[in-house]
This record gives sequence, structure tokens and C-alpha cells, in this order.
Amino acid sequence: MDTVLNISAYRFVPLPDAAVLRERLHARAAEAGLKGTVLLAEEGINLFLAGEPGALRGFVAWLHEDERFAGLLPKESWSDSVPFGKLLVKVKREIIRMNHPAIRPQAARAPAVDAHTLARWLDAGHDDEGRPVVTLDTRNAFEVDHGRFKGALDWRIGRFSEFPDAALAHREQMQGKTVVSYCTGGIRCEKAALFLQDAGVERVLQLEGGILKYFEETAGRHFEGDCFVFDERERVNIALQPV
Repeated sequence: MDTVLNISAYRFVPLPDAAVLRERLHARAAEAGLKGTVLLAEEGINLFLAGEPGALRGFVAWLHEDERFAGLLPKESWSDSVPFGKLLVKVKREIIRMNHPAIRPQAARAPAVDAHTLARWLDAGHDDEGRPVVTLDTRNAFEVDHGRFKGALDWRIGRFSEFPDAALAHREQMQGKTVVSYCTGGIRCEKAALFLQDAGVERVLQLEGGILKYFEETAGRHFEGDCFVFDERERVNIALQPV
């Protein structure tokens, strides 16, 4: 029986005190016996943690006491062992590196579509306004190779910082369509959607919660393969179980 709770979560929110927060978060997570990685930057927080369910949910509840993290919505999955070797809490320039300072999700989000609505659109082949829907994978090529939405755009990028140049090179293939950017948990597709808007793509949405939330809510309809995750599990299937 799987007894270890795994969560992934992020939130773009101004954190000018990221260095001070690092010490508090590390102490609290260590006290709870958690392992994994927490990234902090002036633009927000990104975390992947595992541990005993009560301790981990208690840590999330403690985070929620800070109004800046009140909207943090973890995606949960289970495993029979902790898929991390240690606890790391780091301060970085970006919680997901794009190298485009003008893209500031902490100031304003791109519009989002929830998992059930996307699945319904993919069933129909168009959105509620009759526009063709195309999914856009914003992950690295090796992640896409483990699984993706059927027919998704895949530009074979090697790292997320290559996304802006790839988007500009492929801008025309997205015009006239509803473009839904997606990634593992939502963090990359959020920045990607904002960049595409700035680049003049007419109709761009991000998939709320990414692939992990989509698996949780739709049993993975229209998704082929598994989802790569950045821990010792490596991949999870549509039931969010290690492969």
C-alpha cells in the first residue's frame, strides 16, 4: 500500500523577502521530516515535497497562513517510498528560468482552462466558440517523449529558456486557433501563455494545474503515455502511480 504523500505546487507572487523565507521554510519542512525541493525567487515559490501525509498537509496548512501562499493548490500523488534523497530549499533568480524579465506572472496571469473543459473541447475538436483547439507542450523534448496530448505541438526544445525563440519561429501555425499551453504542473505553461500573448498569438490559454491535475480530474483522456516527474519515480501514469 502506498503510504507516502507527494505534492507539487507553485505560486507566482512577489517575494522580496525570499532569502529570509528560505530559512523559515527549511526549518519547518525539516521539522516535519519532509524531503524534496523548494525553490524561492522574487517571482514566487515552486515546490516538490514528499513525506508522511499528516506532516506534509500540516506544512501546507502552515504555508497557507501566509496570505501570499493562501492560494497555493498542491497536486497530490502517492508512492510506497520517499522519492527524494534529501531536503533542499534554494533561492534562485527565477522559479522557472525563461530569461525574459518582462514576463511577470506574479503581476497578472494569462487566462486558464480547467481540465474538464479541455477534455470536452478535445472530445468535440473545437472550443465553445467553434475555434479549432491545439495543445502546445512547453516541456523539454525528453519529457515529451514519455507522453503528451495526442497531436500536441512539440518544438523539441532542450530547456525552457529556448521556448521564446521557438514560439516566435512557429507563431503562424497558432493563428486562428485556441492554443492551450500545458506542462507538468502548470508553472511553465503559465509563463509560456503570457509570452505567446505578448508575441501576438490571438487566443492563448494555460491548462490549470498542468498534466498532473488533468490526470487527477479526467483519467487522462486524449493523453498518450505517461508524465515525466523530476524525482526518483521518473514517471507516473494516468492514475498518478509510479510506472
